[in-house]
Amino acid sequence: MDNLAHSLLGATLAQAGLKRYSPLATATLVIGANLPDIDALTTVLGSDASLYYRRGLTHGVLAMVILPILLAITMILYDRHVRRRRDPTKDPALFLPLLALAYIGTLSHPVLDWLNTYGVRVLMPFDGRWFYGDTLFIVDPWFWLLMAASVVFAHSHTKFSKRAWLFGTALATTLVTFVPIVPLAAKIVWWLAVALIAYRRHKGVETTRVPLYARACLIALCLYLAALFGTNALAKNGVHDHLASQNITPLEMMTSPLPANPFARQVIVKTQTHYHAINVRWLQTPTHSPAYPPVPIEPPNAIVQRALDQPQVRGFRNWMRYPTYEVRPRHNGGHRVYIRDLRYATPDAEPGRGIGIAIVDLD
Repeated sequence: MDNLAHSLLGATLAQAGLKRYSPLATATLVIGANLPDIDALTTVLGSDASLYYRRGLTHGVLAMVILPILLAITMILYDRHVRRRRDPTKDPALFLPLLALAYIGTLSHPVLDWLNTYGVRVLMPFDGRWFYGDTLFIVDPWFWLLMAASVVFAHSHTKFSKRAWLFGTALATTLVTFVPIVPLAAKIVWWLAVALIAYRRHKGVETTRVPLYARACLIALCLYLAALFGTNALAKNGVHDHLASQNITPLEMMTSPLPANPFARQVIVKTQTHYHAINVRWLQTPTHSPAYPPVPIEPPNAIVQRALDQPQVRGFRNWMRYPTYEVRPRHNGGHRVYIRDLRYATPDAEPGRGIGIAIVDLD
């Protein structure tokens, strides 16, 4: 998930009542909710190195033990040497409550990351397997709305905070409004929901009621996720029956959610010989249609294997889930090998957009 989603979840957990256990509780939850993404620093090593390290060591079980302890110690040191040095009258932060909150915030991170199709390696460093929830699009505006509401009510009283929320809302609204793949109905619902939150904030929300809103939003989020899990199962069952009518037996399925549209999926199906991509649209007729023709599953030949062995695609090779390979001759000799992952690239995708394709030039 994006870091805005992680931050809003941490802030909403704080507003739901967890912030009362210690000073610096909200900061601990928000920082903890983002802390595993310190592996983003590997982007300075290049995009493939980032793929190799991302959602690995800092998202695994060992990090889930160590990072919260380091965070809690850091917050106590900040409290002692900065916060209370500036104002000795402030109540001291409490280590054990902050440690518990650090664990809650940090553990929330791989849970959210697991929900999408990108995957997360939760057993690192002991096991490098990827795990996938295939439930939530990596950027989900309904998640933003549900997690932002109570935080807006609690933290929009100064000029700076109001301007910050206006800027963030305008940015998110622009994204939802002008991204073509977002359905018109979703755009309308987004605008209405934003207007409702703004109206409620304008009317005023009593401080004592903010935790109730936060808890209601957390419950609504859980119900939303449960509905997505349920519709995932519905999508898989429908695709299974659709393919069974063609005497095709699936071995594995991935349900790929679409932006802001819980009524549609793209399902990638792996059979013994082919990949099938099926668009599922419950509000359209027909409900099932191929996204593109079946793609043969072929083991890497000698040229492809040589490309896969190149160090510049080590990260992509480790990360890919539904790979396809294409070899083209180069005009000056040698070969150009296209490695695509059908989660994020169509079989004929060219480079330049997204993360689902890697290219290796061989002499």
